[in-house]
Amino acid sequence: MAYDFDLYVIGAGSGGVRAARFAAGFGAKVAVAESRYLGGTCVNVGCVPKKLLVYGAHFAEDFEQASGFGWGLDEAQFDWPTLIANKDREINRLNGIYRNLLVNSGVTLHEGHAKIVDPHQVEINGERFTARSILIATGGWPQIPEIPGHEHAISSNQAFFLKELPKRVLVVGGGYIAVEFAGIFHGLGAKTTLLYRGELFLRGFDGSVRKHLQEELTKRGMDLQFNADIERIDKLADGSLKVTLKDGRQLEADCVFYATGRRPMLDNLGLENTGVKLDRKGFVEVDELYQTSEPSILALGDVIGRVQLTPVALAEGMAVARRLFKPEQYRPVDYKMIPTAVFSLPNIGTVGLTEEEAREAGHEVQIFESRFRPMKLTLTECQERTLMKLVVDANTDKVLGCHMVGPEAGEIVQGLAIALKAGATKRDFDETIGVHPTAAEEFVTMRTPVAG
Repeated sequence: MAYDFDLYVIGAGSGGVRAARFAAGFGAKVAVAESRYLGGTCVNVGCVPKKLLVYGAHFAEDFEQASGFGWGLDEAQFDWPTLIANKDREINRLNGIYRNLLVNSGVTLHEGHAKIVDPHQVEINGERFTARSILIATGGWPQIPEIPGHEHAISSNQAFFLKELPKRVLVVGGGYIAVEFAGIFHGLGAKTTLLYRGELFLRGFDGSVRKHLQEELTKRGMDLQFNADIERIDKLADGSLKVTLKDGRQLEADCVFYATGRRPMLDNLGLENTGVKLDRKGFVEVDELYQTSEPSILALGDVIGRVQLTPVALAEGMAVARRLFKPEQYRPVDYKMIPTAVFSLPNIGTVGLTEEEAREAGHEVQIFESRFRPMKLTLTECQERTLMKLVVDANTDKVLGCHMVGPEAGEIVQGLAIALKAGATKRDFDETIGVHPTAAEEFVTMRTPVAG
């Protein structure tokens, strides 16, 4: 049978665009359907605009610390609408770049909601197209639990488009999105409370990292409330929100922001017309080749719920394109040693095993840890401290994990991730000469283990 396309991609986010571009580059006839915005979550309502807001929030610290270096500043003024307008302009520019990347690669772009009609056919804007393979790359969507008054809360999707900065913000959640947005709102001057139903936020991160960030956020005056959850939200006559907690306490806020997880975006996708199966959490079930239980349909990125990070979706997109159309270049995605950052204030950077994971896996470990006040702060009143930590296998000397909380942690850990990926030992770290004076050199000067 002759198909209209060799590959039909539903979703023009990071993974879908990467798969489409490279498949077209390998000679395939490719189409991409997108119903919202080119670039997906990351470019539009995720990592890119969030990082821009984090930069904006960080200026508050820079202004505070400037006097220690001889700068006399009048009282700084912040204007939320200016930040949002400039952010929107940059996102529009990136949307255009994604459009050009697709079109210049020879990909056919269909703008509208695509629905799968059968294992080889897609319908969009009243037209039907056939494809040898269909790739689902529709990403995720934030969830707000359906408690009484949930319609008064917002998610990250709305947070990027608020008309003004709320004076009092209640951020609900314990993952990286909650921690990052709490830092943004707090840094920009809102009275911010972070509410989490568990004992401590950032479950799955190294214990030292979690505790250190808790201490630093508390120092900065952020209100952290753990073992707390919301029962209901009521809107008051003046427009503010009354929040009733499950323990009976009541809080008032101008904005309740939920960051309590994301679901796969499969709405009206037509999966009922196929044999595609979902796992128990509702994500699309795929094998190691990203094939669903329907042989002609594949899926990748956040919609499969593995590692929900943009660079991982890009790697998966490349793997799919190569396997289908350039098999001699195919390499499976290696999910070990994936570096990641949390753009909290201060930042977190991490790669490899946490101390807890290493011990659970049966490693006899040595822990090297350093906490210090960065050089930049020595002329200021700021008492922020940086944490650096190495998790080492005591028997092989191999560095199993590297963790940092402090300025530019993501930038520093990216370089160290290459070393860990290559199998570096603690001796390799010890024999590497540091760049002085930098915070990063601390990773190659830690000599005495703090625990084993």
